[in-house]
Amino acid sequence: MATQVARVRESGILGRSHGLARLFDYLADPARDGRTLREADVAHDVFGRELDLSGDASVRVYVHRLRKKLDEFYAGAGAGEPHRLVIPVGEYRLDLIGRPAPPESPPSAGAARRRWVAPALAAALALVVANIAAWAFLARETSPSRDLARAAASPLWAGIGRERPVVVVLGDYYIFGDTDHGEGPKRMIRAFEINSPAELDAWLMDNPEFQGRYVDLDTYYTPVGATLALREIMPLLRQAAGDADRVRVTTASHLTPDLMKSADIVYVGYLSGLRILHQPVFERSRFTIGATYDELVDRRTGQTFVSGAGAASADRPNRDYGYLAAFRGPAGNRFVIVAGARDIGVMQMAEVASDPNTFRALKTGRDAALEVLYEVDGVGRTALGARRVTVAH
Repeated sequence: MATQVARVRESGILGRSHGLARLFDYLADPARDGRTLREADVAHDVFGRELDLSGDASVRVYVHRLRKKLDEFYAGAGAGEPHRLVIPVGEYRLDLIGRPAPPESPPSAGAARRRWVAPALAAALALVVANIAAWAFLARETSPSRDLARAAASPLWAGIGRERPVVVVLGDYYIFGDTDHGEGPKRMIRAFEINSPAELDAWLMDNPEFQGRYVDLDTYYTPVGATLALREIMPLLRQAAGDADRVRVTTASHLTPDLMKSADIVYVGYLSGLRILHQPVFERSRFTIGATYDELVDRRTGQTFVSGAGAASADRPNRDYGYLAAFRGPAGNRFVIVAGARDIGVMQMAEVASDPNTFRALKTGRDAALEVLYEVDGVGRTALGARRVTVAH
């Protein structure tokens, strides 16, 4: 087992996650061989806390991720290893199992030919041809390009970019500097009520005591989750539009009213970063944004959905909310909103929007207005799954 443990460590498959590395080292420690470990033991010894039995799934999440990392190693760099490490289901330990040997080559037929050789070869050839045809069909039906085409043909994306160009709007935020009345900025500030240099100037006019302290840095930032979600959405949009040149990317800070009328608009980002898209999205919505911008309020029921993903932690489960909407603008152009309160919300919505089965389950037609709220569970910035909360057509 020590050899396999060393090879997994050396491969770098565990990445930069200190939590995964600590869990692996803990389970691989020979001192624990033969002991029956409990979930509470792992929570205490590896993560340094007592297990909250009321719903703390962090240990199970990390064990699930470690199993996937081991599968990746033995499917890639460790594919030739005669043995492999596994974590038995329902247990907290490493086990070493053998891997099946490759099948032996069939013996040579030799020089002697029997009368049945020709019919057998013909049958074998027919079987090979049938196999090739079957594999070609399977590859065509299950290839990434096939999935992409199916997703692009779904009601959410069908026809987008065919009549108008597509403008993908990435949610971004304006930040300014605080000099603390010194020579240069000491820190950067993000304020939801100040979204441009012009708004900073107007705010300083109303608050002259901060003149000379707060300064424009001409700086914007984009959340990590929005950038990763954009990577998921772009190939889909190019497929739907039929021409990559018909798809362009801009930021919410540079979106203009003219673009909102002349192009199909796809927004990717935080709900708090919609900027001028906020009004067209929420004037027809069942929801309204709460005061903290990390919450949605259902206008019909008064129920509040508050994101718990604000302070990302590498080893703490959290909950976010994802929002997916589609509608026609006054000019007849299409609007698609792929958003979340925080990173895991928007990243999970990109996966949902790229899944061709999503809209079959929602039973929505092409061009139909749609609004869906999802509850997203994850750890740190890793989304683990989503559950639909409300659907409005």
